[in-house]
Amino acid sequence: MTVPGLQFRRARAEDLADIVALLADDPLGAQREQADVQGLAPYRAAFAQIEADPNQFLCVIEQAGRIAGTLQLSILPGLSRGGALRGQIEAVRVARDLRGAGIGRAAFDWAIAQCRARGCTLVQLTTDRSRADAHRFYEGLGFEASHLGYKLSLD
Repeated sequence: MTVPGLQFRRARAEDLADIVALLADDPLGAQREQADVQGLAPYRAAFAQIEADPNQFLCVIEQAGRIAGTLQLSILPGLSRGGALRGQIEAVRVARDLRGAGIGRAAFDWAIAQCRARGCTLVQLTTDRSRADAHRFYEGLGFEASHLGYKLSLD
């Protein structure tokens, strides 16, 4: 599905407040993101690290001059799978009023094409167990729930 007028580009520092607002605009994000301007300092520091790393791409998706969505694409080198590169797609969000219009699918199509162009042999993502709608969406894109993940919070 092609969505007319979408542009994918590298995020700029001036996009940060809009990106954080997108990340905060769901039940899980509302609990863990700080979407006010005063709370942007840690995001600015993270943005600087992402921007300096050639294996990171923080993407904004624009439509009609507006940030319609975002995602972060990481290229991960590894020794497993014969020294293969893998793409990691994270922090995918589409503006609430634009959900269901095909922007999410277009974002994944774009990210997967970027992974192919960089020589990745695998694309992966993680998702919270509670996101049943997202799980159906990812499965519809061809992703398989193949692994069990664990996290250890260090804060």
